[in-house]
Amino acid sequence: MLSGALGCPVVSMGDAVRREAARRGLEPTPENIEGLAAELRREHGRGAVALLVLDDVSRAVREAGCAIVEGARSPEEIPVLARLGRVCVLAVHASPRTRLERLRARGRPGETGWEALRLRDRANLDFGVGELIALADYMIVNEWGLGELEAQVSRVAEELRHGSWEGCSGGGG
Repeated sequence: MLSGALGCPVVSMGDAVRREAARRGLEPTPENIEGLAAELRREHGRGAVALLVLDDVSRAVREAGCAIVEGARSPEEIPVLARLGRVCVLAVHASPRTRLERLRARGRPGETGWEALRLRDRANLDFGVGELIALADYMIVNEWGLGELEAQVSRVAEELRHGSWEGCSGGGG
């Protein structure tokens, strides 16, 4: 929705990890993807996944003048992304029940039950997602359906279009 409202392409950090898993010949199971994300962060620091998307983000910014990077999980990823320009962090939150419903709707292999959600949540908390959410410049609670989500996204898009975010902390980065 935000991409459509602002005309910015989306770059997915999760897709970057899945591409790296495929490059390494790993099955795209939740355990393999979370394990690879953790390994990358151990080897290259908590900003490692942002390093995987820098070229994609750079290309998007050259072509469209902006990019939406989906899936940041740690505050250390923000300064990596900020190498390319100003960063504003938008956190989107939903309850575990709602997130499980959406996880099931995606239909990715192995990501349909509570255990997959718990595995993802534990890994994300270890990566620093709680700190990133706490430091976010904007927060959307995505719990009450499409109409409410559209209204919240529209408000954020309006602020971003009008430069109200100039003072954003960028997630503390």
